[in-house]
Amino acid sequence: MRVRAADQDAVLPLVGTPFERGEAQITAGTNIWQEVRQLTRDRIAAARENGLLGDAARAYLDRQKSFARSECADAMAELAGIAAGFDLPEDALFQHLHLGTLRDLAQAQGGTSDGCSAWAVSDGPDGPLAVKNRDFSGGHAGIQRVFRHEGPDLKHGPMLCLGSLGSPGAYSSGMNAAGLAVVDTQVGVTQHAVGWLRYFLMTRLLTETASVGAAVSMIRDLRHAGGGTLVLADAAGEVAAVELGAEGVSVETAPLVCRTNHFTTTALAPQTLVDRRSSIEDSSLDRRGFLDRILPRQAWGVGDAARLMAQHRDGDDPALAPLCQHGGASGTRTLSGVVYCCRSRLMYVCLDNPCSGEWQSIALTS
Repeated sequence: MRVRAADQDAVLPLVGTPFERGEAQITAGTNIWQEVRQLTRDRIAAARENGLLGDAARAYLDRQKSFARSECADAMAELAGIAAGFDLPEDALFQHLHLGTLRDLAQAQGGTSDGCSAWAVSDGPDGPLAVKNRDFSGGHAGIQRVFRHEGPDLKHGPMLCLGSLGSPGAYSSGMNAAGLAVVDTQVGVTQHAVGWLRYFLMTRLLTETASVGAAVSMIRDLRHAGGGTLVLADAAGEVAAVELGAEGVSVETAPLVCRTNHFTTTALAPQTLVDRRSSIEDSSLDRRGFLDRILPRQAWGVGDAARLMAQHRDGDDPALAPLCQHGGASGTRTLSGVVYCCRSRLMYVCLDNPCSGEWQSIALTS
């Protein structure tokens, strides 16, 4: 693992109120501004062509928007700022954030889907870690960024987030100054409801809570749209995995937890929506089985974690799994790898395939 300290311009600073932080994404540059606009429009157009934005979907989005305006005011303010900065309709960005949910509601098969492999450990040579490979559309490769959020609403100080321009807050993962780290994975499900969208929830947790215990308590108290998992770790070494169901959540607390792209708890596993035409979802069982086998074998530091996430399948060897995926420029592939060191408040990130890209270290606080 080759690691260097990040360049000064490797992190995009977003300072101010949620609206101001959203609008400040335009400082990434004119060319990227156009790319974000086009990618957003293209993905929504594809969803419409594939029948994901019919009458039932629009009715669901209307109910979701009413809920979000009432319960997720800061998230909606940030979304409004992003819309203003990129000169996009706020409705279009709201639809864009719900494309995975709409795909589930339509039970659409095939196409590009969000993947990811994530795990956390309570202790090791570098203290508690939260680790994730981000598997997503190759079109997001050019617009993913590390953001540093700072504002009066952030109760536990600044936070580092890995996500995409045009999307709010902890769109993929993040860590706050208290040392709480949250990473997610996508899980298609058979049931959704009106409630907290996972992308809004992750930012809320980093804004409001300083520990895994407090975050889990908040999660239990909220209504959820359903779908996806969260893997959490904090500076004190508390670790948890949460599966987000539309009618309730399932929580696993242990020194070591991992999740891929299916539910595994008894309560929620039957709700997993399996799409065998998706390479991401089809490999989920293999990736989870591999992590279950390999993670308990040693104490994990940053270097070993990064090398693990660079793992490929070697021919037909059943002992290996494709954690690092290469799907081509437009298909689903591993866009990045990240390791959050909760105790030292350090983020190690590779903004490319973890097997070949350069890893950078970023300090949350000076």
